[in-house]
Amino acid sequence: MVDFKNIIAQELAKVTNIDTIEQYIEVPSNKEMGDYSLPCFKLAKELKKAPQIIANEIKEKLKLNEDIVEKVQVVNGYLNFFINPKAIINTVFEEVDAKKEQFGSSTIGNSKNIVIDYSSPNIAKPFHIGHLRSTVIGGALYKIYKFLGYKVTGINHLGDYGTQFGKLIEGYKRWGNEYNIEENPIDELTKIYVRINNLCKEDESVLEECRNNFKKLEEGDKYCTELWQKFRNLSLKEFQKVYDLLDVHFDSLNGEAFYSDKMGEVVNLLEKSGKLLESEGAKVINLEEKQMPPCLIEKTNGSTTYATRDLAAILYRARTYDFDKAIYVTSYEQILHFKQVFEVAKLLGLDEKYTDNLIHVPFGMVMLKTGKMSTREGNIIKLEELLNEAISRASTIIEEKNPDLENKEEVAKRVGIGAVIFNDLYNSRIKDEIFDWDTMLNFNGETGPYLQYMYVRTNSILEKVGKVEDISNIDISVLEDEASINLIKEIYFFGDIIKQAAMKDEPYIISRYLINIAKLFSTFYNENKIIIEDEKIKNARVYVTYCTNLVLKIGAKLLGIKMPEKM
Repeated sequence: MVDFKNIIAQELAKVTNIDTIEQYIEVPSNKEMGDYSLPCFKLAKELKKAPQIIANEIKEKLKLNEDIVEKVQVVNGYLNFFINPKAIINTVFEEVDAKKEQFGSSTIGNSKNIVIDYSSPNIAKPFHIGHLRSTVIGGALYKIYKFLGYKVTGINHLGDYGTQFGKLIEGYKRWGNEYNIEENPIDELTKIYVRINNLCKEDESVLEECRNNFKKLEEGDKYCTELWQKFRNLSLKEFQKVYDLLDVHFDSLNGEAFYSDKMGEVVNLLEKSGKLLESEGAKVINLEEKQMPPCLIEKTNGSTTYATRDLAAILYRARTYDFDKAIYVTSYEQILHFKQVFEVAKLLGLDEKYTDNLIHVPFGMVMLKTGKMSTREGNIIKLEELLNEAISRASTIIEEKNPDLENKEEVAKRVGIGAVIFNDLYNSRIKDEIFDWDTMLNFNGETGPYLQYMYVRTNSILEKVGKVEDISNIDISVLEDEASINLIKEIYFFGDIIKQAAMKDEPYIISRYLINIAKLFSTFYNENKIIIEDEKIKNARVYVTYCTNLVLKIGAKLLGIKMPEKM
């Protein structure tokens, strides 16, 4: 695709002798200020002149091709560039024709390795709405990076290690035959866990038995290992139902337990660094110089911590995947934890290529109206139940509005799940999300279903036409109205939007963009009759519809949302 920003930058560099001037060029939010803008106050210090004077002098010297830049304007120290609409239409149509469902994709990733750690539920515990954000944000980033040409490895770092498994093993030994864990594993294992936990509070000797079970598990005891594996497999089978509904996939299910035999090396490396200190019987790394509390590596009883396991994972992932970037998608409650771990990782002897590219992507909490969720309080909303409820509500709406619709069950599934995913990805990830059924499943306004409806509208037009004309037969000069030009200009920026989403690890940049595309198409649709007798105008407007259809479908897919063909 023609890079208009780069063309302008090259001409500006000739006039200003500033090779890096492209970084100063912006896309104005107000389209009356042009398609691109150079704020000359950023050059005032370097050129030792007032911004207005700089803007006027640059304008006088610039020699731009009018077929590409039709107008240059100076406004209050801004140099504004207006791209010739025909040039934009032409490049968008040619790019869509060449790339089709790869429109917006890129090779900037150049097969660099990206590791994304996301979802990470705890084995034998309910997969609840609190896990939704990590799963959905991580799933979207996985798709976005792949679309940009990166080699991506998605890792589900399962919580499958710790004393709680010693308790579960003990509970199962005592009462396993009373519970049908094969049929309803998570609920039944939770009941066993609650029961043994209560007994531990009453009887210290039972707690000691649980600790012994975990010690045996660590040592590879056959009975304990087989039981742990059974709990893990049954849990994963249940979790997979949710992953299938959300269309989320992983390349590795190596959880905490995978690193149980790899933590000794971490402790040894840290001891060799001379930074591992004894503190009240425990082993820590002092991070006072970095204004952080000490990072606990080994407890007083010799057992390891989350930090030790995360450090072992960094070592393993660097060696196994040779990553250029390792991303951790977890709640903002873990910001300090990852700051500590990333700092300590510098002591493991790894190349800076790895330790400088450890990235925590934090997100806000999902909360109920009554406050934070808690397993102990019993106010957890299971994710599978939430998604099924969303599908059910979508189904009810379809029955009311279009009872004769084909494939109603599949459409309801796409609409319901799409609503949940889009709701989660519509705001900056760092914001807390108050969970509310009415908000989550609102089928009006800037929502997933609205996006899907506009896509279905484009589909309906394309189906009626039957054939999208080849671009060699399209006369772009007939696309002169503002609605057409505004929509095509926005479509032009699709690739840049995807890159921005990756650069900031913010899928909501795509979500907001797609809503804007949908609104611009709505205006285009309302102001332009598409299927008309004039073949030239019809073919051109149909192609604009086809471009919109592709962008909505590709963008939604990157977010993890499937589009229904009809609604």
